[in-house]
Amino acid sequence: MEAVVDALEQRLQRRLRASTPKPLGLATGRTMEPIYAALVARLQDWPAAALEQLRRGWLSFNLDEYVGLGADDARSFSAYMARHLGEPLRLSPQQLHLPDGESADPQQQACRYADQLQSFGGVGVQLLGLGSNGHVGFNEPPCGPDASCRVVSLSKSTRQQNAAAFGADPSKVPLKALTLGLREILEADEIHLIVTGKAKAEILKQLLNSPCTDQLPASWLRHHPRVALWVDQAALNG
Repeated sequence: MEAVVDALEQRLQRRLRASTPKPLGLATGRTMEPIYAALVARLQDWPAAALEQLRRGWLSFNLDEYVGLGADDARSFSAYMARHLGEPLRLSPQQLHLPDGESADPQQQACRYADQLQSFGGVGVQLLGLGSNGHVGFNEPPCGPDASCRVVSLSKSTRQQNAAAFGADPSKVPLKALTLGLREILEADEIHLIVTGKAKAEILKQLLNSPCTDQLPASWLRHHPRVALWVDQAALNG
């Protein structure tokens, strides 16, 4: 996945030269962990002045957060981002935007989060993983391209897939989450879909060979003019 990190580093270098750079769109999950680790190592080798400029201008919006989990909960995506990017790069929590999972009104929070993203011009570069049922973000099937930021119920397969952070017990994974919709994702300037591991081989095959359909939310990425698909041999060959 060094090629992915090369591409991301180039985008961050380009961001330094932009007068009004758009936010980065970030994802979580096991797929992203080695990507972030390699990216952090690469960035820490930058000249001090360039790295400090990157830190000062950093602004990112994550795709999603569990309903009911706050930033102080180690299982939350807020805590994940702090561990994998915020702390090693010395970024402030205010630079790493995520939905507020503890909001008293999650749907209102979803609307506020979408509005906040739009106030910064929408996403520039969006990173995505691929769920085992074809979801991106937490846009579970069925989901069409016009779905916007909202509260969603998580499927059984998604809760199983995400159980590692909850003591490998799917029943402890929250039932609901806040997620940016396909609408916000497809409005990004460019999208990078990263698919790794043998477990993703079947859904990747479906993605590459099926028509666009609400039953495979990731298929709507084909409507976007600038999508890069990054796949390892395990996912490609099964």
